[in-house]
Parts: sequence; structure tokens; C-alpha cells
Amino acid sequence: MNEVVNAVAGMDGVELAVLPRGTGMDFGRTYGIPQRWSEAVDVVINGRTRTIDAGRVVYHGGERFFANVASAGMSGAVAQRANGMSKALGGRVTFFYALTRVFLSWRNSEVTVELDDGVTRSGPMHDVVVANGQWHGGAMWLAPDAQPDDGRFDVVLIGDINRLDFATTAPKIYRGTYLAHPKVELLRSRAVSIDGPVPLPIELDGEQVGTTPARFEVVPAALRVRVPA
Repeated sequence: MNEVVNAVAGMDGVELAVLPRGTGMDFGRTYGIPQRWSEAVDVVINGRTRTIDAGRVVYHGGERFFANVASAGMSGAVAQRANGMSKALGGRVTFFYALTRVFLSWRNSEVTVELDDGVTRSGPMHDVVVANGQWHGGAMWLAPDAQPDDGRFDVVLIGDINRLDFATTAPKIYRGTYLAHPKVELLRSRAVSIDGPVPLPIELDGEQVGTTPARFEVVPAALRVRVPA
């Protein structure tokens, strides 16, 4: 899907339709696109068109668009591991296994995050999530209130969490209630810059593409998506 988004973002008269064949199938969850094949095809034929924002990222290694969720930190390493694994057990199991394995060896590092209006956060962080949509990583509800057409990202800063934090909070990711953890902060911004002394892996819509430093910007009304009527 990310490859197609990078071909059509900003093009007039092009509509994006999604069929359920991905690993996580998370993009469609935000819009209620069915995961049953025949029902998803019906949305393509008989659904309506919704105009949404896209994200544009300039990072060390290139520049790309994304439609759903991007992140810098451990999630980039998780995406890389999950993409190299068998998907026989489905997206949710694949991503959670990759998440657990990577977490055991991951070391949080110093990160500086700059947002709109001079807002800055610095310190040891586990992950920075830049969300246009709500779901990611095989049904993880990372940004329950994200609206893909409001001109802002939901930015989730996951701080210096440890193994106990992970063990007690990981199941809550699927319910969206992990945001109540004291080491997690939700912000909203039209642009986000991420940097630090150690380059962090970046993933866009589940694809690991490069590293920080990176700047994420909202591109308003850049995509037209087929959704249920």
C-alpha cells in the first residue's frame, strides 16, 4: 500500500482502494473497510470516496509519503523483523512476536522531538509514533482519536520504559488504553522533527526505509480513499 500511496499522493482524479491482503491490514481499520474479501470488493465498487491527509517525511536516506502511521525508534526495528518473518500465524501474532523479540535487546536512547509552536520534548525515549490513522502493527490501537482529515498528526511519545512497563502495558496497546501510562504522552502537530545522537530506524506504513534525523509534515487532502457507504 505504501508503494501505491507514493505513486498517487496529490494526484487529481485518482482513488485508492484497499483489499485485505497485507500483513497487519491496519490502514482499513480506521475507515471500517471489511477484511472479508468479498465485502472489501463491494466497498471498491459501491462505496464512497473520502478525502484524507497524507504524511510526507524527509529522512536520512530519502523522502517518502505515508498514509497511516509512521514511527522512529524501536518500531522501525520491529517492522524490519516482522517483514522478514513467516506470516503463517497472521499479522497480529507476527507483529507481537517481533515486538517482544526486539524489545528484549532494544536500548532506549536520547531523542529530541520538535513540534508546532516551539513545543519540544527531549530525553530517553523508546519510540515516537506519528499517526495519521488509528491502527498499526496488526490491530494495535496506537492513536484512538486520530482523524486522518484534520490536518494534524497524533504524536505519541513513548518514554524510557523498562521490561516491567512493557509486561504490564503491552496488552493495553490493543485497547488503546496504554496512553494512560505515565511514560506515554500524546501531542498533536502539523509537523514533527526527530533527531538524536544515535540514528533511529524509521518505518512508514510498516516499511523500514531509513533513519533519523527526520521531519514529518501533513499534506492536507492528498489522498482519495474508497470507504464503506
